[in-house]
Amino acid sequence: MVTRIRHAQASDQTRLANLIYFDEHVHRHLDWRSPFDWLGAPEYWVIEQDDVVVAVLACPPDPEKIAWLRLFAHSNQVALKDAWHALWQTALNELPAGLTVAAIGMSPWVQDLLRQSNFRLTQQIIMLEYTGKASPRRMMPPEISLRSMNFQDLPDVTRLDATAFTPLWRNSLPALQQAFRQAQFASIATRGSSTIGYQISTKTPVGAHLARLAVDPSSQNSGIGCGLLQELLFQAQRANIRRITVNTQNDNAASLALYQKIGFRRTGEQYPVYTYFM
Repeated sequence: MVTRIRHAQASDQTRLANLIYFDEHVHRHLDWRSPFDWLGAPEYWVIEQDDVVVAVLACPPDPEKIAWLRLFAHSNQVALKDAWHALWQTALNELPAGLTVAAIGMSPWVQDLLRQSNFRLTQQIIMLEYTGKASPRRMMPPEISLRSMNFQDLPDVTRLDATAFTPLWRNSLPALQQAFRQAQFASIATRGSSTIGYQISTKTPVGAHLARLAVDPSSQNSGIGCGLLQELLFQAQRANIRRITVNTQNDNAASLALYQKIGFRRTGEQYPVYTYFM
């Protein structure tokens, strides 16, 4: 048997689909992009045995310096730990210094692999949901305008995103463009010509998911985040959507306080976030 590790290619898509959709151990990052969208990135490897792809690992950086574990899967032709260690060692050899690799431990077996590979537990992602009626719209400060987002707003939204989040949780312009394409509701708050807040929400099988909410740090604590949330709830109610979910980090006290003030409640679900600094 001839076994080799190589970079994934566009021509691997069908073979990768067989792994992703039919095998037991599959980790996919919570992402707006399909694992196939990353094909061609140098940080995307497969194990091939006699021309059969039996395992895959992808962690392309986006944004710069942050590489989420976007895909790991293997077939029953190779043991879980053997597949992981071979591919992760390849990543360690090829990824540049100064990069942070991050992963959400969606399953216990993923958490075990990450801990065994010296990933550090840094946070928990907390899940919340809203199932009530929208409260009356909050009056925004008179100098603040609230409107629907358009595609041309996204460069300004990206700059805002970079000021509102720590590096691990920032999104690049391509990521936000993809999020906007999938959005059910998207709105921005402006002061004059400046974008100072935004939200992007996507449709789910049971309602909607608030995928992104941010307010410029210099404009926080002035009711803008609350106004964006209440506008979202109003729009969802008009669309007959009664359940909205959101997630945030367990140590993000400001976000948790805002969501709970509006009426979001914890579901009890939470997922650990692990990081590895190259």
